[in-house]
Amino acid sequence: MKTRKLERFPQYKKRQVALLMVLLLLWEVGSEFMQYSVLEESESGTFVANLTKDLGLRMGELAARGARIVFKGNRQHLQLDPQTHDLLLNEKLDREELCGSAEPCVLPFQVLLENPLQFFQAALRVRDINDHAPEFPAREMVLKISEITVPGKVFPLKMAQDLDSGSNGLQNYTISSNAHFHVVTRNRSDGRRLPELVLDKALDREEQPQLGLTLTALDGGSPPRTGTSQVLILVLDVNDNAPEFAQQLHHVQVPENSPIGALITTVSARDVDAGTYGELSYSFFQSSNQIMQAFEINTATGEIRLKRLLDFEETQSYRMEIEASDGGGLSGKCTVAIDVIDVNDNAPELTMSVLTTDIPENSPQTVVAVFGISDPDSGDSGKMVCSIEEDLPFLLKPTLENFYTLVTDGALDRETRAEYNITITVSDLGTPRLTTRHHVAVQVSDVNDNAPAFSQAAYTLLVRENNSPGLLIGSVSASDRDAGANAQVTYSLLPPPQQPDVAALVSVHADSGQLYALRALDYEALRAFETPPPGRAVPAGQTGRAAWWWRWTATRARNAWLSFELLKATEPGLFGVWAHSGEVRTARPLSERDAPRQRLLVLVRDHGEPPLSASVTLHVLLVDGFSQPYLALPEAAAAAEAARPDSLTVQLVVALAAVSSLLVLSVLALVAARLCGAGAGAGAGGVGGRFPGPLLDVSGGGTLSHSYQYEVRLTGDAGTGEFKFTKPVLSNFLGERVDMNTEEDSNFRNHLALGI
Repeated sequence: MKTRKLERFPQYKKRQVALLMVLLLLWEVGSEFMQYSVLEESESGTFVANLTKDLGLRMGELAARGARIVFKGNRQHLQLDPQTHDLLLNEKLDREELCGSAEPCVLPFQVLLENPLQFFQAALRVRDINDHAPEFPAREMVLKISEITVPGKVFPLKMAQDLDSGSNGLQNYTISSNAHFHVVTRNRSDGRRLPELVLDKALDREEQPQLGLTLTALDGGSPPRTGTSQVLILVLDVNDNAPEFAQQLHHVQVPENSPIGALITTVSARDVDAGTYGELSYSFFQSSNQIMQAFEINTATGEIRLKRLLDFEETQSYRMEIEASDGGGLSGKCTVAIDVIDVNDNAPELTMSVLTTDIPENSPQTVVAVFGISDPDSGDSGKMVCSIEEDLPFLLKPTLENFYTLVTDGALDRETRAEYNITITVSDLGTPRLTTRHHVAVQVSDVNDNAPAFSQAAYTLLVRENNSPGLLIGSVSASDRDAGANAQVTYSLLPPPQQPDVAALVSVHADSGQLYALRALDYEALRAFETPPPGRAVPAGQTGRAAWWWRWTATRARNAWLSFELLKATEPGLFGVWAHSGEVRTARPLSERDAPRQRLLVLVRDHGEPPLSASVTLHVLLVDGFSQPYLALPEAAAAAEAARPDSLTVQLVVALAAVSSLLVLSVLALVAARLCGAGAGAGAGGVGGRFPGPLLDVSGGGTLSHSYQYEVRLTGDAGTGEFKFTKPVLSNFLGERVDMNTEEDSNFRNHLALGI
């Protein structure tokens, strides 16, 4: 049974009165007030009310507006059903634990709607049930009554206590049947009921020295509950003087922070009787468990000392009766009233109801938190002030009494500051001042309010011509002050007006900003172009631009200076190459001893840094006249190479046969030349024998990687050194075919003529 809870809550009586005054005040200022009731010990989930109906809201509006139930101290006695939004009991409630003996037992709370912010004041009354039986402070009471006591004498007895209230509380007393006493119930001014034993018939110690009676206390419940105590009556000899106190009322003030063992007061009585009838003993009379736990009395000296620490917020005053008894059974009584003095020993409390920790940076004035403050101290110690730092873009706004909202003072800028640590300071006005601080961390979330910015307004990129496709030629860089996806930059090219198609020349990496050449660039075809602005960086819809100028360089001075050199020839001294023009000329007259097939290796080199070079091989056939058809020399050479035997022995045999044949032919040719005479030699001075065709083949090699093919007929006339091109073909690096029979080619041939 719950027998010792009441002693913790006698202060609730004053608190309930103050609470009712506050609720009435809130009603007067226009706040809507609702009151509900529920029986104590009702099961969790018990229906209390339909808030939607009581607040005049539409179905589902409570959920949409974020309804909350807020009790002081964050106790959740009630809950909202998430489906029906009925107000339900969240836990079993014990009225005696919550309110003690105070009646009515009312628990105030607020209904808070977050969006938009709105408060409703409400209270829950916990009704009593008969769940406690009356209980006496002791199982046995001893009364010493003189045998000369006259009938009608009244003897007060220790009363019982019942934690229930109203009709469920203690109602009356009865005593077991006997011949000398009956009991009456007297109502005190404080509402408590006191049992008094009345003597009906005089006692006779010699006939009956003691009596044993049973005192029964009954409450008004249905069925009623009872409590009993044994009353032992000792019949004494005559003692005609009772103890008397020098002071009937002792009024004492004690600070609540007094230490255990502190002296509260000392009571004193005297008895004029001698011997055991004059020896006094002090004790508490009619004292509750609360007093017995808080104080102790020295039975010999009457000193009253503190037994445990006091708490003004729990109990503000105590009232007790002290009894002085002599050895003859007579006693006297006095009253001690103790007022507990409040000291500032409680720091303010802050109860957070709504908290928003993530706010978009472009939001207007926004509610960050809703909270209430309280301080159980009294006077200035219970008055509070609430503040935050002054240099923050936030404001504190009071709503109801001791309720505040923390709001932003306009839109925030994440790029200026992404996080705020707000300290809410609540101080009371007591001495010394006590302070409570609550920290709120607010994150400013990013919105895409900044466009990307390039590190430079313009970029100039230099590229050497004849670059390799895919060459990295530079990079651009842009940044965005936003965060996350809003700061991810993507690069792309914009087509410039009246310029070549940029997408065919260069590309940009979308993520890194690196620029690549898509093909080889030609300085002679396109020296530079500008694209203002050809680039953009895109993060989630915002665009930044920068311009840059493209230039590919070919140093016309030194890079274009060419020099030619004859590296190798079949017969050294027969041909020469002009160093600056590249003209190939015969260096001496042709003779019959010259080989009919000549091979020349020509090198051309520029003067760039580093110098680049290319080589070309010229195959020259010395023929007699230009009437014979010509063969495609490269194909014929390839066929000849394919026809060679692989065996080394075969090659040696063929070589020996060839040398022998050439020797025979040379002898025959010499004889024929002498027979023909000088005149015939001037008219047809070509080399004897027929060649496959008048061809000059050039297959290129070298660092310039260009290929040329010349088809040439060269007469054996000793009086001229001019090449004759019967079917010239030249492929330049631009893929065009050049007709060598043009006037320019005629000039070229004239330069070749040496007048041999």
